[in-house]
Amino acid sequence: MACAAVALALWASQPAFADCFDSAGTYQGVSPLVLRAIAWVESRGNPAAVHHNANGSTDIGELQINSIHLRELAVYGINEQGLRDECTNIYVAAWHLKKQIVKYGNTWDAVGAYHSEKPQLRDAYAQMVKTTLAHWGLMTPSP
Repeated sequence: MACAAVALALWASQPAFADCFDSAGTYQGVSPLVLRAIAWVESRGNPAAVHHNANGSTDIGELQINSIHLRELAVYGINEQGLRDECTNIYVAAWHLKKQIVKYGNTWDAVGAYHSEKPQLRDAYAQMVKTTLAHWGLMTPSP
């Protein structure tokens, strides 16, 4: 009983650490660490990032959600301005990653497909996410 009381006291004294990456990852059943790495690859973690693409689309926010998704997101009440909210952007990214996982399985192909389904672009993107995670000491670098 004393051990349980000590464990509870230690647990209660720790600051609560939860943020949108954690909650969005939990909600969609995707890795918050992979989401953080995607944010780093996409914008170096800049929630105000905007990129105008040559094809006329726009990548919006920290996780660079492409404007081609706006029609589908409108069903959920999310518009371009909504994607500029950091937490909304992260939740939408988790939703987008989950869609890729449903399609490709919980694989690096799914992570790469977050960016592109073209194999060469997909594989290069997945490698960038892996490299980021390895740099952070969260996985062994891949050859």
